[in-house]
Amino acid sequence: MKHTNRIVNLLVPVISVLLSFVIGCIIMAALGANPATALQSLWIGAFGTMRNVGTTLSRATPLIFTALCACFAYRCGVFNLGGEGQFLMGAIVSCVISTQMGITGLPAIILCLIAGALAGGIWALIAGVLRVFRGQNEMIISIMLNYVATLFMGVIYTNWLRDGSVPQTVAVPAETQLSRLGDLRATTAFILALVVGLLVYYFLFHTSKGFQLRAVGLNMTAAQFNGFAVKRFILMSFIVSGAIAGLGGSADLLGTQFRLINGYGSGYGFDGVAMALIAQLHPIAAIVVAIFFAALRVGSTTMQAATGVPTSVSDIIQALVIVFTVAGLAMVKLPQFRAVIDRMATKSVQKKEAV
Repeated sequence: MKHTNRIVNLLVPVISVLLSFVIGCIIMAALGANPATALQSLWIGAFGTMRNVGTTLSRATPLIFTALCACFAYRCGVFNLGGEGQFLMGAIVSCVISTQMGITGLPAIILCLIAGALAGGIWALIAGVLRVFRGQNEMIISIMLNYVATLFMGVIYTNWLRDGSVPQTVAVPAETQLSRLGDLRATTAFILALVVGLLVYYFLFHTSKGFQLRAVGLNMTAAQFNGFAVKRFILMSFIVSGAIAGLGGSADLLGTQFRLINGYGSGYGFDGVAMALIAQLHPIAAIVVAIFFAALRVGSTTMQAATGVPTSVSDIIQALVIVFTVAGLAMVKLPQFRAVIDRMATKSVQKKEAV
């Protein structure tokens, strides 16, 4: 039965992607474009050359961090929707350290990454403390903190650290920027994202604390009756998930963005939540989903140039993947649907035993 559940959970996002592309192809044909040519251009734009591969991995890196942030928090049963704010706080702290403290090179990089993670964790802890000790809704609080972080960043780049007459901060010194992966546009931030994903996976599924955290997420009441420190796990989930997002903001600033500007980081947090849900809160799957979404966004530009299909079609495909996946997972949990799956699994087992 467990094996059957895994197959069903894997098929839902796969079928959702296929259905989304079918609808996308219908839209392309209605616009007068050849869907096969458009999809080929989409692929070439994302993976056709090493330069394009690097661009895709670079675009995927911040999405991986925010998706892992959501995965960790949701596994504990708390809804941290403040990934964007925590991401920005990590970037803000790293910007201040790298441009104002007078240190450069590897020491500055290490300090920025650590400080960015701490800033993200502390920013997330605000919602966690209010949830645990005041009974407040963490979703509303974390969303509001996103706006606070965005406005605070605005003060930074338009006033305190403004670069002359331009509403942006000065760039991170070249010595403090993360190195590129060979000739790729992607930097070591992508490697860091992969390492964090593996660590999150190992902690959640191969440690006793990870098991307890997941148990709290499945049923807080039962976990509390079994002696689990539920409040401590909730606070830990906020701190760690916020630290992951803050680390992502710091790595992205040092590796790709280099300065704070208007609109930086917009949408990363909610994109991460959507990708975590599609990945069904599995850290490794979240990395794959983030790369897939980044490929759609990078390849859509080439698709538009080659076939005239607007990039909004790629946005439609992404939205459909989210809708179909969430709807499919909800349908799988219906008793009627589960009964059909159980009967099919039982018949399959009986056939194998007969053979």
